[in-house]
Amino acid sequence: MKGYIHVYTGNGKGKTTAAFGLSLRAAGAGKKVYIGQFVKGMHYSELDILPTIHNITLKQYGRGCFITSKPTPDDYAAALRGLSEIEEILKSGDYDVVVLDEATIALYYGLFGFDELKKALMNRAGHVEVIITGRYAPQELLDMADLVTEMKEIKHYYTKGIEARTGIEK
Repeated sequence: MKGYIHVYTGNGKGKTTAAFGLSLRAAGAGKKVYIGQFVKGMHYSELDILPTIHNITLKQYGRGCFITSKPTPDDYAAALRGLSEIEEILKSGDYDVVVLDEATIALYYGLFGFDELKKALMNRAGHVEVIITGRYAPQELLDMADLVTEMKEIKHYYTKGIEARTGIEK
């Protein structure tokens, strides 16, 4: 079976959630799933449950959340190390589904370049399905993708000061 490239982008909530839903569906079908989270290095509730699912592997390639400040040299190094690992994973074909969570944010902040990401995607094993999430997906990635979904924010309670809640947003 041929693998396709999905991009879930936009300013609305649900990009990572959609990718995790697809991952759970794939795992339920006996597929092996790898989730690499860029930028993220904080604790999210999925970190507690995913290790209990034997055919899903999750690894974070972030060191916290620098979104309100500037990335440090360590942030760049972590993202590049992550992309290098994922490039090998994509090439190996050992996983059926590979999620690059917040990879578009890593691109947006210049943690790695589009050409580096494109090389990893182009050299993947033919059956590997790839899901890339995050705001600000560049047009080149949208053009390259086989499926693009834009999450559009219509209304969100965070505008009223509601913080991220465990089990819902984190």
